[in-house]
Amino acid sequence: MCGIIGYVGTREVVPILLEGLRRLEYRGYDSAGIAVWNPWNKTTIRVRSEGKIENLVSKVEQVEIRGSVGIGHTRWATHGAPSELNAHPHKAGPFTVVHNGIIENAFDLRKKLEDQGCIFESDTDTEVLVHLANLFWKQGASPGEAIRMCLENIRGTYAVVFLCDVMPDVLFAARKESPLVIGSSEDGTYVASDVPALLPFTNRVVYLEEGDFAVIRRNGFEITDRDGAPVARPLETVDWNPVLAEKGNYRHFMQKEIFEQPRAVSDTIKPYMNFETGKVVLPYATFLEEVFKDVSRIVFTACGTSYHAALVGKYMFESMLRIPCNVELASEFRYRDPILDGKTLVVGISQSGETADTKGAISLARDAGCPTCSIVNVVGSSLARMTDAVIYTHAGPEIGVASTKAFTAQLAALALMVLYASCVRNAGETDLHLRFKEDLLRMPGLMEEILGSHEILQDWAMDIHHALSALYLGRHVLFPIALEGALKLKEISYIHAEGYAAGEMKHGPIALVDENLPVVCLMQHGVIGEKIRSNLQEVEARGGRVFLVADELAAQEAGLESKLSYIFKVPICHDLLSPLLFVLPMQLLAYYVAVERGTDVDQPRNLAKSVTVE
Repeated sequence: MCGIIGYVGTREVVPILLEGLRRLEYRGYDSAGIAVWNPWNKTTIRVRSEGKIENLVSKVEQVEIRGSVGIGHTRWATHGAPSELNAHPHKAGPFTVVHNGIIENAFDLRKKLEDQGCIFESDTDTEVLVHLANLFWKQGASPGEAIRMCLENIRGTYAVVFLCDVMPDVLFAARKESPLVIGSSEDGTYVASDVPALLPFTNRVVYLEEGDFAVIRRNGFEITDRDGAPVARPLETVDWNPVLAEKGNYRHFMQKEIFEQPRAVSDTIKPYMNFETGKVVLPYATFLEEVFKDVSRIVFTACGTSYHAALVGKYMFESMLRIPCNVELASEFRYRDPILDGKTLVVGISQSGETADTKGAISLARDAGCPTCSIVNVVGSSLARMTDAVIYTHAGPEIGVASTKAFTAQLAALALMVLYASCVRNAGETDLHLRFKEDLLRMPGLMEEILGSHEILQDWAMDIHHALSALYLGRHVLFPIALEGALKLKEISYIHAEGYAAGEMKHGPIALVDENLPVVCLMQHGVIGEKIRSNLQEVEARGGRVFLVADELAAQEAGLESKLSYIFKVPICHDLLSPLLFVLPMQLLAYYVAVERGTDVDQPRNLAKSVTVE
């Protein structure tokens, strides 16, 4: 969602704010703005713009704006349409604020404030914050006290950073259910909603905890908890290389991240695999060992692409361990009355670790007494800190809104969990498990093979990009990949697409098949492949166009290599690991179709990288 950057120090702040906002573009936004304390005019100067950050840069260049203290924001509209007036920062009296989140009682508060003479200039919920703080300040509270009182009067979620004209060498920051990170360096102190905004300036960070309130100065910061008691939060070093957040020679971040997947999977496996003994060593080993010895059921909960990873995890765990698994959309799970107990392990999966619904689902599980674990890509994220155990993927910063390398890294992490749990439950010495482990270690090389044939998908895209709709079919462990392939096409090309379990085709989707409908089929060898072959024949009989992604043996067994115009072959591996390979052509096809259609690949319309509000 929205992005925040702030700085107080010795450097000129405008270039810092603009660079920080550029690093936050991937989160999704529709307007942007900055506010800078001008020590010569003794006032805060705001510049805001609808649209892309380059629009903001053009406006900034027309204004003489200098200073070493400031805040910036990229907005994704919730209350109020995208416009310059609704763009952050917002100001009232001496207070200026940027805000991520939603104030649920904004309407009632606004009415009360207007009754007291406050005049609002925007349609946002955020503007309530500065009017409230200004009201309490006028009544005699100090700036910090006024901001605290303001936050005590609102309901909802927030990450906020305030600048105050009467204390211009200080920033005030607070969070509730939305992330904030403080960055420390010799030239000053930074604050941001996400680590990538800080990486050009520092890799020494402090993650604010739920309810924290921070007073940020040039030479440091103080943090208090929700009750006002001083607290110490650890200073951590982020090991993300800033170069990972650069496009390099690639046209788009998404393209770069697709081709980074062999590295991302390898980097996820290495920290957890003892290559001398061949055993998986996970963090929180004592906790996880006890859980896996005693667990009677596993519930995976996630949203979007992470949900599709969870579906693959269900196949892995049930097939390898015979442990019953449920996969729950976090947005549904948290608002029903699920049956949970102390022998149910609940695993939350999220790239950012800040997905609001997934965090809510984990909170529900914790309240029910369940052991919890998370699989996340961002060290120190909220989800990682609220679960009993965390397995970090090591994909590096993922900038493209449509997730690619985070997905395959999540699949690798799930595979590592299966191997670890197999060892704990004494189920890990069969030939099946040994082949699973061997193929997992081979996976980066196999992925490289597929990426080396990417031009085939470019050719497919030329024949698909005019379509109005597309159908994706898969069976067994490739059904989630059909869902993921359809999601990718929808996200970045804006072509309607549906993913289906292929056995369901005759229960409705076959009515859509004609000569204009691309049908992407995913096929493994064996019995499941024979079933998919029947689906292909049904599509061809109705004039549909089949685009087949098949493992090498499946294509050979079915005798399809000479019969189909569109066929992409992937290497053979353990069937439960095949999603790591089959998803690559799905991602590449969506990418090349989007390029042909001229869409904004990295920042598709209406989407945000991290859905931090409901």
